Amino acid sequence: PNSQDPTHLYRTHYLGQTAAFQLPPCQLINQTVSLEKEGCPSCHPVETTICSGHCITKDPVIKIPFSNVYQHVCTYRDLSYKTFELPDCPPGVDPTVTYPVALSCHCGRCAMDTSDCTFESLQPDFCMNDIPFYY
Repeated sequence: PNSQDPTHLYRTHYLGQTAAFQLPPCQLINQTVSLEKEGCPSCHPVETTICSGHCITKDPVIKIPFSNVYQHVCTYRDLSYKTFELPDCPPGVDPTVTYPVALSCHCGRCAMDTSDCTFESLQPDFCMNDIPFYY
């Protein structure tokens, strides 16, 4: 197989058998995200584009102390921002929310200022207002 193959075909060995499966490459996808703001009672779903998919990563066989190994993740190459006005915000609370719109993606180091770099993050449509608060 060609290592430059854009379909990213991976093989997994399990008890002497080889199973091949295809992973989606890093690309733009449409996603519903929840917009919310402190002081406003509800979330509002909007459609946007985000970066999603798999990037080829390497894990060195020989570990060298204090050496940096950077794993590439699917992240924004270019992005813009849109604004939305949340309904139902009380007087005195600015209802304007700004959210990112991915324009292009690439496999690169995770930029913590624009991306969620955690292993298991909250889903994009997660809403804090949906969690019951107990006094």
